[in-house]
Parts: sequence; C-alpha cells; structure tokens
Amino acid sequence: MTVGRFAPSPSGRIHLGNILCCLLAWLSARQKGGTVVLRIEDLDSARCPRRYADQMIQDLRWLGLDWDRGPEVSGPDEPYFQSQRSALYQAALDRLEAQGLVYPCFCTRAELHAAGAPHREDGLTVYAGTCRNLTPTQRAERSARRPPALRLRVPDKEVSFIDGHMGPCTENLERDCGDFLLRRSDGMFAYQLAVVVDDAAMGVTEVVRGADLLSSTPRQLYLYQLLDRTPPEFIHFPLLLAPDGRRLSKRDADAGLDSLRNRVTAEELLGTLAALAGFHPSGEPASAAELLGEFSWETVPREDIRLPAHLFES
Repeated sequence: MTVGRFAPSPSGRIHLGNILCCLLAWLSARQKGGTVVLRIEDLDSARCPRRYADQMIQDLRWLGLDWDRGPEVSGPDEPYFQSQRSALYQAALDRLEAQGLVYPCFCTRAELHAAGAPHREDGLTVYAGTCRNLTPTQRAERSARRPPALRLRVPDKEVSFIDGHMGPCTENLERDCGDFLLRRSDGMFAYQLAVVVDDAAMGVTEVVRGADLLSSTPRQLYLYQLLDRTPPEFIHFPLLLAPDGRRLSKRDADAGLDSLRNRVTAEELLGTLAALAGFHPSGEPASAAELLGEFSWETVPREDIRLPAHLFES
C-alpha cells in the first residue's frame, strides 16, 4: 500500500509552494488508495515555535487536505513532531559511528562559505574535507575551543535513481556534495539524517517534494543503504516562483495564507494551483476530492512555474 507524507517546516505561515506540495502529495497517495502521514519538521525549535505548527494544522484543515496519521490523529509511529524524536536520530547516529563513518568537524560558517571553498553549479558549497583526517591530538585541541559538528564520511561513489517525475538522476557523493552534516555543533540533528530516519520508521513509500530537494536525494539514498532500510520512491515537482521570478519564501507575506484566506476560498485556491500544475485546465474552484479524478503526473510541468500577479495582490 502507498504511504505518502507531507512534512512541512513550521518556521512561518505556509505559502503557496507549501500548499502545492501538500496538494500533490495528497492527490498522489489518495489516487492510489493510500495513506497520508503529516509530520511536523520542527527540528530547529527556535525558528519553529509551536504556534506556527498549530496554525499550519488549521490551514491544512481549511484547505480540506486531511491525513490518516499525524498531529491530532493517533497512529503507530507517534510522535509526529521531529522535536520529540531525537532518541531515534541518536540511535541512527550511533549505528553510523559504529561503522567508523562519522567524524567531528570544527569548521565555522565563515570557513565553510569562504571564497576558496568548492561550489556546485547551483551555488551550493561542497565540503572540502578540512576536518576529515585530523589526528586525535588535533581533535582534542579543537574540541577544547568549540563543540564540533558531526559529518558522514562519503566515498567516491556514483548514486543513481529514477525520479518519479524528473527522470534519471546521478550524483557522485564525494564530488557533488562531500561529507555532509549529521548533527550541528549546537546539538541539533541535521535534516538529511532526520528525514531518512522518520520516513523509514513511518513506512513512507512515496515522497513528493519540490525540485529544490532533488539534489539531496543521493545523500538520503546512501543513508538508507547504510541503515539497511528500504527507500521510498521520490517524486520531485517544479517550484512555484513569484511573478518576478523569485523563489517563494515564508517572508513573502502576500503569498501566505494569512493574506490569501481573506481574499479567496479554499476551492478557488486549489483550483488555481491545480491549473498551474497542469491537470485542471479550467482553473475553476474545486475541492481536493474533486481534483482526484483529474490529477496526473503526466501533465505536471518539469520547469518552474510563475504565479499570476493577482495572487500577490493585497
């Protein structure tokens, strides 16, 4: 049985890109008769106060996007807030450490983003391996000055997969991402580790998310392999852009539901998003349930989508 999920980070009011992600994930799972899990990715508790998560839950209910397991719904894989799942992440980290694959990193943010650091074509920094081969003495000296982050040692290895929408993808772990974070220096577990542990524990078989996370998939597939868990199918969709071509952000208040709920109904909003995603040509108001019969990944574009200006008008 298909188990899909929506895993938003409640660092502010959800915007149209978040809503499209939830809609597509919901439609994809429901059309297959599957289960939908809602997980709140609030690892960074300072940026994700509980009031944002509570508001997000209210917004999803207003949109008519329900879930079978998650907050306010009991389930076998509780809790559904990442801030309450640290013991699971620590157990996975311990397993990776036992394989000799984890090492401490003392690099500062400034050092990581220095001009001489290697960068990918998309501008992301590739970790240069600065702390990979420190001696025990060097590690002890640096630990006395600052707490370390923890990184996973990756091999010179190609990871290939077929995305359910974007098609074949390949990355070399060493060249294209480098040794990546498992836990930050402040003790917070990193996204790559937490999302793999949670999706595996919750039996997720299908992950629908924006194309900005496509490049993280090889790292996650490698973690699935090391932790001896079965990975889900990954389906990435194009990003929604503001009318001027900017990527959406929770800072774009006019694209958030706090503004939109005063101007449009849930059905109007879903109908517009479904039209932009290519499977509801009329753009007429429609509920999520009404869109089930029209939804098809075949019609969803692969290039980023610009939003119409009227959705940004206050």
